Amino acid sequence: MKRNLISFTTNILLISFLLIQNSSGQADSTVFHRKITITGVGDIMLGSTFPNSNFLPPYDNPLLLLGCLSDTLAASDITFGNLEGSFLDEGVPVKKCRDTTICYLFRMPERYAGALAVSGFNILNLANNHFGDFGYPARVRTMKLLDSLGINYGGIMEHPWSVFRKDSITYGFCAFAPNAGTMDINDTVEAEAIVKKLADTCDIVIVAFHGGAEGADFQHVPKCDEIFYGENRGDVHAFAHRMIDAGADVIFGSGPHVTRAIEVYKERFIAYSLGNFCTYGRFNIQGPGGIAPLIKVEVDSTGRFISGRIIPVFQSRPEGVRIDPEKRVISKIRDLTASDFPDAVVNISENGYISYK
Repeated sequence: MKRNLISFTTNILLISFLLIQNSSGQADSTVFHRKITITGVGDIMLGSTFPNSNFLPPYDNPLLLLGCLSDTLAASDITFGNLEGSFLDEGVPVKKCRDTTICYLFRMPERYAGALAVSGFNILNLANNHFGDFGYPARVRTMKLLDSLGINYGGIMEHPWSVFRKDSITYGFCAFAPNAGTMDINDTVEAEAIVKKLADTCDIVIVAFHGGAEGADFQHVPKCDEIFYGENRGDVHAFAHRMIDAGADVIFGSGPHVTRAIEVYKERFIAYSLGNFCTYGRFNIQGPGGIAPLIKVEVDSTGRFISGRIIPVFQSRPEGVRIDPEKRVISKIRDLTASDFPDAVVNISENGYISYK
C-alpha cells in the first residue's frame, strides 16, 4: 500500500513538472522568478485651451514636452501616470471663475491623448481635483478616448477600477481622492473592499491616490489627516498601509505637486508623491515643484518588491520634461525618506537605485 502511494505521489510530481516545461524541454522558471517592471510618474497636463490657446505647447505638439523620455516610459511592462485634467475640444467649465487669467482649469485637446499611448502609458489615474473641471461631457469624452487607445484608468464614480491582462499577468487598478466625483480617499472601508475584490482576482494590484496638502511647505509625510483649504485631503500614510494590508502591491501617490518620500511596507512599494512630471502652462515648476522622479519598480509575479530605480527629471519651458544631470530629485527623496522613515528597510543610492538593506 505504501509503495503504491509513493508511486502515485511520484507520478503527480512528474506530471506537475511536465506541465511547466517549455517548448525546449526546460522548466519555465519565469513561473516563479519573473520580474515585472512598473514605471510610475506624477502629474500630467499636456497643455490647455482654456482660457485660450496660449497655454498649448510649442508647435501644438505634446510629444515635444515628453522629449527623450518616451522610450524610457515605454520600456516597462506597465507605465502609470496621474492625468491632471480631461480631454475635450469644446465645452464650458463647471467651475465658475471671475477672472479666467488666474483660474486654474484644464481642458486638453482631444488630439493630445495619442501622445500618452505613444509614450507607453497603460494606466492613468483620473481621481484628482482637475479631471472634473469641464463636467460630465469631458469625463465621458476622455474615457472614450482612453478606451480607443487601450489605456486603462480608474478612480471616478463612473469607472472606479480596471482589470486587464498583459503577458499572462492579470492586473487590477483603482484610485482615490478627496474630490467630488472621485472614489473617496477618506472612505477607507469602501477603499479596502475594492482592493480586496481586486486582490482576489488579480495577480498584481496597483493603487493610486491623489491626496495631501500642496506646495513646497508640504514635502514631508505627516502621518495624520492633512487639511488644506478647509478640505480633508486624507492621511496618506495610514491609507497606503491599509490598502497594502487589504491586498495592494504597488501604490503611487500624487496631489502635493512636490516629491515626497518612498517606503517599502510588507514587501510592497509606496511612493507618497511623484510630483509634477509633465505639466505645461500654469503649474508652478519653480524649486521643488520643477523636479520629479520617474520611478521604475521591479516586482515579482505576486507583486513583491525586488528593487527599483529613480530616474531624475526636471521641467523647463518651453522645452518640457528632461533628464536632470544634477540628479536633484534623487537627493531630495533620499533626504525625505531618511527623515520621514528612519527605520526604512531600503537604501537609495546616490544614483537612484533602490534596494533592500
